[in-house]
Amino acid sequence: MALALSLHVLAAVIWVGGMFFAVLALRPASAHLPPAERMTVWEGTLARFFRYVLAAVLVLLLTGFGMLGHRYGGMASAPLHIHLMLGLGIVMMLMFGHVFFAPFRRLRLAVAAVDPDTALKNLNQIRVFVTINLIIGVLVIVVATAGRYGLFA
Repeated sequence: MALALSLHVLAAVIWVGGMFFAVLALRPASAHLPPAERMTVWEGTLARFFRYVLAAVLVLLLTGFGMLGHRYGGMASAPLHIHLMLGLGIVMMLMFGHVFFAPFRRLRLAVAAVDPDTALKNLNQIRVFVTINLIIGVLVIVVATAGRYGLFA
């Protein structure tokens, strides 16, 4: 159980921390770059980061459902904060899936075709979704940690 919890938290930290870095550090730091260079930096960064997010999603699902079954025997006995954490986590995963298979795919094609206007449009869509997911991710952390101590009891 301790290993599962450690892996679960580590996966969440990688995902939410990566989004925090992208939105609050990389975006402002790369704003001065010419559009073609900025798109190349973002495409390469996101390609690498999204591999870690895919792994994090798998780890979160496996460890989360494993701990749920082990500790509560399923959702019926789980407290409210577990339901909230799972529901918000699923929303985050669906949003990531959309970003990965739609605007990120189009961003990659636009970078390969050296089409900065299309790349910028798709990068902006990714920024919006990642910012929303970052907010949800921070909320999940609050729910998971404070909920354990009765905030939602």
